[in-house]
Amino acid sequence: MLSTAKQLKEQLASGRLVIGLMATDHAWPFLVEICQRAGLDYLVVDSEHGDFSDELVSHICQIGRLANFPVLVRTISCETSVIRRTIDLGPCGILLPCVESTEQLDQVQQAALMPPRGRRRPGGKGNYWLSNFQYETWKAEFEDHFIVIPQIESQIGVDNAPALAAHPLVTALGLGPYDLSADLGCCWKPDSPEFLTALDRVRAAADAVDKKVWAGCDGPALRANGYTFLWVGTATSVLTGALSQIVHDIRQADATHSSNRQSSPPA
Repeated sequence: MLSTAKQLKEQLASGRLVIGLMATDHAWPFLVEICQRAGLDYLVVDSEHGDFSDELVSHICQIGRLANFPVLVRTISCETSVIRRTIDLGPCGILLPCVESTEQLDQVQQAALMPPRGRRRPGGKGNYWLSNFQYETWKAEFEDHFIVIPQIESQIGVDNAPALAAHPLVTALGLGPYDLSADLGCCWKPDSPEFLTALDRVRAAADAVDKKVWAGCDGPALRANGYTFLWVGTATSVLTGALSQIVHDIRQADATHSSNRQSSPPA
């Protein structure tokens, strides 16, 4: 998993377009291969809202390691035991929900890094990405490349975005657009001035320290607005959209065929 985290960080640093998928309602190991074959750059397994077992998440992370494809996990919270347990499952990075202060990030750092920089007690299948268990190896092969993305989902988070972006643990700032709009009092009105101003403030905070903003779901619109670190929806929403389009196309073809038959003169 070292190479996948390093690879994803290098993609972000280069300014190239980085596109991923969220697995919230449904996640399964073969989804890693589907994402890879589709040309996506990463997958996020959503443990905040998804009802996935540790065994399933660990298996998906393992497939990511074997396939050399980045798998991140959105945690339930920033609480120490949650962070430790999530990292033990073997993701190449974590997405942190509703981060509002650098104190939360300090807590995550203590849970994610080995002594003397933190208080992590490593275990689980996440250990299998290391060549040995010396501290220097932990730092060089895991800690230096591990991806951490705090989501801004409240007015307090927006206000503190500059400090959050500047935290040394942070790879990129993340947006939680729906929850943010709710906290701002404009749920769900993505074109409201309050919401757009908040997005601009988060983006300015990330730009000031040369970091990206992780954003979704309308990939084309976000790319047109200059975002390069995107997610295109959940596995469920993408599947629903693709199936809806297929059914629509077939029904449209059927309607055209029926119309042509009715308008054809009798033989």
